[in-house]
Amino acid sequence: MKVQAPAAPDDRFTKDAFNINLASNTVTCPAGQLVQIRRRKDGSGVASFGAHCGRCPLEASCTRSKEGRNVTVNQREHLLQHARTEQKRPAWRAIYKATRPKVERKLSHLMRRRHGGRRARVRGTERVTREFQMLCAAENLRRLATLGLRHERGSAAGWAV
Repeated sequence: MKVQAPAAPDDRFTKDAFNINLASNTVTCPAGQLVQIRRRKDGSGVASFGAHCGRCPLEASCTRSKEGRNVTVNQREHLLQHARTEQKRPAWRAIYKATRPKVERKLSHLMRRRHGGRRARVRGTERVTREFQMLCAAENLRRLATLGLRHERGSAAGWAV
């Protein structure tokens, strides 16, 4: 699954511009200032650069806040960093671009009818689940028919293309 890229307003430095070192629990800003991450009970944390921002030449590219820049570190930051690194690999991008359109198109096929995936004709979780499974089976049969699959009585398998 694709991880959202970090964003910053007005073309300022994003979180990726900061070097977050989880092993030493520190964050280094683009200007080279190093601060400690203050951890919370849940494992997340904040790195505050307030004391360094007032005299920094890159302040205009970093923040508009009078208190300076804060970088929030997620409790699962190591997973986010790993996923963002993987997403930059050409092999990952090729697989993602090859798979996603197929999945999105198939979901749209399920949603296109009046009683498709958006509305159920029955009530209850179990009955709605069965109805959606039937819709998926019907969509798969429609696809196989489009590909030319037909039933033959004399063949060993019974089906032929």
